[in-house]
Amino acid sequence: MPDPDEAAAAARDEAEEASAFSHPAAPPDVTAAYGDHPDQIVDFYAPRDGSTAAPLVVALHGGAWRAPYDRVHLSPFCDFLARRGFAVANVEYRRGSSVPHQGVDGPVAGRWPETFDDVAAAFDALPALVAEHVPTADARRTVLTGHSAGGQLALWLAARHVLPADASWRTPAPPALRGVVALAPIADLALAEELGVCGGASGQLLGGERDLFDRRRPYADPAGLLPTGIATTLVQGRADTTVPFAVAEAYADAAAKAGEVVGVTFLEEVGHFPLIDPAADACAVVAEEIAQLAW
Repeated sequence: MPDPDEAAAAARDEAEEASAFSHPAAPPDVTAAYGDHPDQIVDFYAPRDGSTAAPLVVALHGGAWRAPYDRVHLSPFCDFLARRGFAVANVEYRRGSSVPHQGVDGPVAGRWPETFDDVAAAFDALPALVAEHVPTADARRTVLTGHSAGGQLALWLAARHVLPADASWRTPAPPALRGVVALAPIADLALAEELGVCGGASGQLLGGERDLFDRRRPYADPAGLLPTGIATTLVQGRADTTVPFAVAEAYADAAAKAGEVVGVTFLEEVGHFPLIDPAADACAVVAEEIAQLAW
C-alpha cells in the first residue's frame, strides 16, 4: 500500500513546482554580454520604484547546472525583487555538456571549468556593466543570491579569495559584497553526492568520475571554502525533497567549525520552489533576508 505521507509530499512538491513555473517570463530592461559565448549574458532589471541608489542583487539560477534550465525561469523572481526596490542582475552561464557521459540518463550537469569560468567572469564584469546599463543601481551595496545549484555558485563566488592558491579563479581579496543569501543551495557537494541530490548532479559537475570529483572538489565545494568573512544566510524549506535540509545544515556546521557563523532560516512545510515563487509567502521571506543585508 502506498505511504500516504509520501503521496502527500509528492503532491505538495508537484503543486509548488507548478506554481513557481506558472508565471510568464518577465522581460528584462536590458541584456548585456560579458563574453563572446551566447550564454555569457546578464539580464538587468531596474528598480520599479524609480530609486536612484538601489542595492544590486546578483541572481544565479538553479536547475542542477543542466542546459535545459536557464535564467528565464528565474525572471519572475527577479522582477519581484525589482518591484521591491532592488536592481537585479540575472546571470546566465554555460551549463551541461556537449560531451556525453557514460551512464548518464539525460542532460549532464555542468561543464568543467566553463561553468565556473563564466560566473567568475560575469561577477568581475558587473561593475562596468551596471554603471553602463543600470545607472540607478548602487553596486557598493551588492548582495549575491542563488537558488539550488545557483546557491552553490553564489556561495562559491563569495569564497574565491579562499580558493587553493593555484586556482585560476582565486582573487587576492574578498569580493565587495554586503552578503550572500543562498536559497536551498547545494552547499556541500560531498553530502549532496552521497544523498543523490538531483540525480548525482554534483558528481557530474566535477567531471563524472570519482577521481575527478575528489581532485576538483577543493576548488568547487562551498563547504570546504570556509571561513569567507562574508555575511551569509541560507534560506531552506524543511520539506524540501529536491535539496534536503541536511545539506544546508552540513554547510552551517562546517562554517561553525571554521569559526564562522552562518544564518539559516528554515521554513516549515515549505519545499524547494516556493523560495523563488512570487506567489508564495516564502519568496517574501527571501526578499526580507536580502533587504537586511542590502540596507
